[in-house]
Amino acid sequence: MSKTFNIAKELISKKSITPNDAGCQDLLIKHLTALDFSIENMDHGDVKNFYAKRGKGSPLVVFAGHTDVVPPGPEDQWQSPPFSPTVTDNNLYGRGAADMKSSLAAFIVSIEEFIADNPNHPGSIALLITSDEEGSAIDGTVKVIETLKSRNEKIDYCIVGEPTSNLKFGDTVKNGRRGSLSAKLIVKGIQGHIAYPELIKNPIHDVAPVIDDLVNTVWDEGNEYFPKTSWQISNINGGTGATNVVPGEVEVLFNFRYSTENSAESLKSRVEATLNKHKLNYKIHWEHSGKPYLTEKGLLVNKLSEAIYDVLNKKPEISTTGGTSDGRFISTICDQVVEFGPINASIHKVNEHVDIEDIESLKEIYKLTLEKILLV
Repeated sequence: MSKTFNIAKELISKKSITPNDAGCQDLLIKHLTALDFSIENMDHGDVKNFYAKRGKGSPLVVFAGHTDVVPPGPEDQWQSPPFSPTVTDNNLYGRGAADMKSSLAAFIVSIEEFIADNPNHPGSIALLITSDEEGSAIDGTVKVIETLKSRNEKIDYCIVGEPTSNLKFGDTVKNGRRGSLSAKLIVKGIQGHIAYPELIKNPIHDVAPVIDDLVNTVWDEGNEYFPKTSWQISNINGGTGATNVVPGEVEVLFNFRYSTENSAESLKSRVEATLNKHKLNYKIHWEHSGKPYLTEKGLLVNKLSEAIYDVLNKKPEISTTGGTSDGRFISTICDQVVEFGPINASIHKVNEHVDIEDIESLKEIYKLTLEKILLV
């Protein structure tokens, strides 16, 4: 098996459930130190981060990713232990195989091979790695970016190794992500016996027309890169456990995934205007976990797409779908951020896996992208 495959296996064998790194970053740093990278450990709290850089010239190309993984879930439902990497039918199984330890291995070997071929290459190469992407994401990449900002450091191009491929490896590159705005809405009523409607105020009834209004609101029309902003309820909780009692309050959890046509402030204002229009007695608690970011089609998108075509003979779709990623933090100091990695169909699931051939192709695409950007 290839060196990329072997590093991926070694990383998967480390039980790095977020925010635990479990020695993954030490393994990566060992390879980078041998390539004359300068290493900065930037740990915060229980989170391990590092920023490694080789070279001082421009442009600077950064590979970004995370060593932490989500919990495996019921281990007895896995075909093999989740932290014992196993090959079946040309697929490598294990937690983190697709999200994103294969990408980390591909980062390392693509850089090794590029430097072996071009020891005096122009420009600079860096890695930004965290163990806090799958968790709260408050002590990870965002902290590294804060440090770089404080030193007035900019990144020219950044490739995030998230699993972006949809049906076939290489079919999708992410050039941005939607913003995410969540809220907990608590609507107050008057609890009482269901048989005495004159003595109660049913908060579930009160909130129902508000929900209908919000469901039918067109928040924006999207644009060339983003779909329309989406408002979705994730949970409604009310009731006392008795069928003959109206509850005193109802709780509604909802989320916006919003485009660059909107802002968190405008969405909050419009929701609260709707709540006030219906004269609800309410409290609302907002949580804004990320602004949208966008890299318009340009050098990085073009060169990565060319590399994918050269290796796989296919043109990728350029998309902004999916959840949030650490690209939202990196975009504050880098105008060109893209995400590209393995097929995402099995991520966060039992029996997560990646095709072995895709691991090696991913390495080739990363290496070729480096060549297309730095060797011009």
